[in-house]
Amino acid sequence: MIKNRRVLFSLHWTCASFAGLAFLAGCASTPTATQKTTGWIKDEVADSYVFGYPLVLMGVARDAAVGTDPGQAPINTLRHAQALPPVGAVNPPQPSLDTLDSTGWLDVGSEPVIVSLPDSRGRYVDARVLDMWTNVVWSTSDQFATRAAGVKAQTLAFVGPGWQGTLPKGVKRIDLPTRNAWLSVRIQSNGTRDVTAVRKLQRAIRVAPLSEFVGDARSASVAPPRSDAAAAAAAAASGTPAAQVAALDASGFFNRLAQALPDNPPTPADPHALKILTDLGVSPGDPVKLPNAPEAIAAGLADGHDRVVTPPSNLLSGNGWNWFGDGVGNYGADYAMRAYASATQPGIGTKDDEVRAVVSQDSDGHALNGANRYVIHFAPNQLPPVRGFWSITAYTKDGALGESAPARIAVGDRNGARRNRDGSLDVTVSSARSKSGNWLPAPRADLQLVLRLYAPKSQATDGTWQPPAVVRQ
Repeated sequence: MIKNRRVLFSLHWTCASFAGLAFLAGCASTPTATQKTTGWIKDEVADSYVFGYPLVLMGVARDAAVGTDPGQAPINTLRHAQALPPVGAVNPPQPSLDTLDSTGWLDVGSEPVIVSLPDSRGRYVDARVLDMWTNVVWSTSDQFATRAAGVKAQTLAFVGPGWQGTLPKGVKRIDLPTRNAWLSVRIQSNGTRDVTAVRKLQRAIRVAPLSEFVGDARSASVAPPRSDAAAAAAAAASGTPAAQVAALDASGFFNRLAQALPDNPPTPADPHALKILTDLGVSPGDPVKLPNAPEAIAAGLADGHDRVVTPPSNLLSGNGWNWFGDGVGNYGADYAMRAYASATQPGIGTKDDEVRAVVSQDSDGHALNGANRYVIHFAPNQLPPVRGFWSITAYTKDGALGESAPARIAVGDRNGARRNRDGSLDVTVSSARSKSGNWLPAPRADLQLVLRLYAPKSQATDGTWQPPAVVRQ
C-alpha cells in the first residue's frame, strides 16, 4: 500500500520558552524541576538541528569540494568525472552508473556567474542548481515535454540577492536566494566506449563570473566563503559530508550554522525559526553562546540526529520501496522532509528531475542479501513511467558499489533489458551469475537496491505507481 500522507513538519516550538515556565508546565503532566528549567532546551536544540541541517551539510560539502587538491575544483568552476565510479565508491552515497557528473560550487556574492550548456544532440542531460538550503532553483526538467530528448544550447546567469546590472543579450537571468549554490550537470553515459563523447560535451560546458564572461580584464575577485579554522579542518577530515556533520558536537554544528546564515538566509524566510535560534544563543554571524545545560543540549542533539535520518510520514512507500513524492526539491516549511532528503539523497532534484526508490528488504520483510536469488517482476503496464530512462543498481547496505564480478553494472531500458513475450520484464538479483538476460550482480552480503527514474512521469511521484516487490526465489 502506498503511503502519501502530506503532513508538514510541525515543530515542537509550541512548547517553547515564549510563555515561560508556566506554559512549559502545561506541556507535561508532572514535570521535574530540571525539566521545567531545561526541557525547552532539548526540544529547541532538536528542532533547530533539523531546521539547520541542510545548510550546515551544504557548507561542509562545499568546503570539502572547493580547492586545488586532487578531487577538488576552485569556486565557480566545474570538476568533471571522466570515468565510472570505482568499486567501493561511497561518496556520494549510491553513486550512479548511468551518468558522468560535472559538479561545481557557485559564489554570486560579487557578481553573477554565467553557465553555458551545449546542445546535447539528443543525449539525456540533467542539469540543476540547488541553493544552500537544498531547494532546486533551476533545472532542465522543464525542457522535457513528453520525452527527454536532450537539451538545446543555452546560457544562464545566476544572480545573487540584490544585484542590479545588465546581462549580455540572450542570457537568461536566474535569481538565487543564497550567496552560494551547487551546480550539477549529469550526462548520460552508455559504458566505457561512450566516454569520449561524454567528455566532449563536458568540455563544452562553460562556467565563469560575468566580468570574465564578457572579457573584462578587471575581473572581480571572489572572497572565500565564511569559515573558521575548525570548519576548515572538519572539511578536510575523512568521510562523507554527512559523516562529518554527524561528528560535530552542538557547539561545532551551531557555529557553522551561525556563520552561514548571513550569506544564506532561510528560504522561505522564517523569523520564528531564527527567534528560536536566538533563544539558544545562535545569532547570524556571531559566536554561539549555548545555554549552560550540557545534558539537555546533548539529549537535543541526539534527538536531532535521529530525526534527520528517520523517514518522514509523507515519504512514498510501497512493496518495501521508499521514494520521494511531489514535494521533493521545493520543501517550503517541510523541514523534516528537507533534512531527510539532504541526509539520504544529497543533491536530489524535483519530482520532474529524478526519482530514486530504495529497498533493502524482500517481500517477506527479510534483509536483502546477495547470497540469495531475487526476482523483480514488472507487469506489462507497470514498467517505470519515465520520459527519459530507468535503471536498477545494487549497492552494499551502506550505499557503496560492491565487489561482485562483474562489478559496476546497472540493469535498465537504456542497456537493452529483455522483455518477456507478454511485455512484462523480470530482473534477477544475486551475487551468483544468472542465466537470466536481466541479471543484476549484487554484493555477497546485505545490500540495498536503487531504482532510478530519469525525467519521471507524474505517476511516479503522485502515488499512483509503485515499484514491484523484490521476491526471494
